[in-house]
Amino acid sequence: MTWSPARYLTFEAERTRPVVDLLAHVPTDPVRSAVDLGCGPGNSTEVLIRRFPGARVTALDSSPEMVAAARARLPDIDVAQDDVSRWQATGPFDVILSNAVLQWVPGHDVLLPALVERLAPGGSLAVQMPDNMAEPSHVLMRETAAEGPWADRLAGAARAPLPPAAWYYQLLRNLASRVDIWRTTYIHVLPGGPDAVVEWVKATGLRPFLDPLSPGERDDFLNRYRAKIAAAYPALADGTVLLPFPRLFMIATR
Repeated sequence: MTWSPARYLTFEAERTRPVVDLLAHVPTDPVRSAVDLGCGPGNSTEVLIRRFPGARVTALDSSPEMVAAARARLPDIDVAQDDVSRWQATGPFDVILSNAVLQWVPGHDVLLPALVERLAPGGSLAVQMPDNMAEPSHVLMRETAAEGPWADRLAGAARAPLPPAAWYYQLLRNLASRVDIWRTTYIHVLPGGPDAVVEWVKATGLRPFLDPLSPGERDDFLNRYRAKIAAAYPALADGTVLLPFPRLFMIATR
């Protein structure tokens, strides 16, 4: 799958707010070393640096486009191209951050305990993931995929829904001295009406559906999807649209 840093940052303020909220609740102090797993274009890493100004911060992402954008944004930070599921650094780290990344990575029952093991005593694993697979934006993606001539090719395009919060709590509670877990639904006010919702998901959730298609098929898919979105997210009188966006947060402190 390809990533576009510019498209992702079209809604930079809205995409960055959750990581600000997440890191505000990290109890670890002092923080000497921190890593951002799946740093994207560097906006989350920038928040990490501001939150812990005395820490040595490193970052990684699997996308070469995102790594290049992060390096340009934060030239003094070590940003590596690597996959979270194959990341080999042992640490220990005082803070391991993963913001809006692990929803793409399977095997949380193995991955999250392995990350906790790389924490220093008192260190925190801070994770935020979109929990929006039941929202119209994503239900309508799957409907559009199933109804078109591309149905067979897109049968496995959707990512799996997240397990419930209780599952994560039970996974982490015996590995950590403290587990803080919560779910928040942001109501994003987007200019541009329903088309803004389409632009939002083109940078993230729509990519696995669009990447396998030819240019003509992509246009057809987007036209069908856009019509469904216009009905599900009607524009308000001022031309804006409200996009409810649920997210799951967790902090496991060793």
